[in-house]
Amino acid sequence: MDGTDPNGRTSGRTVVVTGGTRGVGAGIAKAFARTGARVVVCARRPPEAPLEGCEFVPVDLRDAAAVHEMFARLDRVDVLVNNAGGTPYRLLGESDAERHARVIELNLTAPLTASLAAREQLAAVRGSIVMIGSVSGTRPSPGTAAYGAAKAGLDNLARTMAVEWAPQIRVNTLVLGMVRTELSALHYGDEDGIAAVGATVPLGRLAEPREIGEAAVFLASDAASYITGSSLLVHGGGERPAFLDAATVNKEA
Repeated sequence: MDGTDPNGRTSGRTVVVTGGTRGVGAGIAKAFARTGARVVVCARRPPEAPLEGCEFVPVDLRDAAAVHEMFARLDRVDVLVNNAGGTPYRLLGESDAERHARVIELNLTAPLTASLAAREQLAAVRGSIVMIGSVSGTRPSPGTAAYGAAKAGLDNLARTMAVEWAPQIRVNTLVLGMVRTELSALHYGDEDGIAAVGATVPLGRLAEPREIGEAAVFLASDAASYITGSSLLVHGGGERPAFLDAATVNKEA
């Protein structure tokens, strides 16, 4: 990205983080703010507490006209981080296709909309797009099938976008595993539950939002100037294969 250095400093650059008001998004926004960049966070609702060094712009990312208007008001865009997304737990047969389609709209169509809206400004400065993907897009995703399908599509979209928009814009994906956020207790229970889930990860814990932010800064920096169309796994080693725990072989033999 024009104007960065190998350490990821982005002083004078403008970084847009969608859905950056809490959790992973806030971790990403704070990481870029620490580099000296101007960070614009956009979401439907403001953060519960102001994010130091960040500006908030209200926008519904599913409203294409509003998204284009937001980017038109910015004098420049050097980095776009498509972070907004998420899903409730919902088995396929427990809802209709329309509800599942709304999940796909937020997690796949909205990043496409934002990328198209920012394209001209990004190309002008040889900027960078970072998609926030998920391991749910690389394996079966029971209970969150539409989310997993959207994240799989997002990864392919990023690879195609990287080819079509090169060399002016680099496009990469961070493929995330489990991250400890404000919502972790809703998914995993109390601290013991969170620790138990973290113990299933080879590195022995969930990721912190700060760590995701640092990875995003790297992909947007000149240190990654020859990286585009790539997917960087940030999952602590992934998931231990279930068959290893099911095997009855005497491990001491």
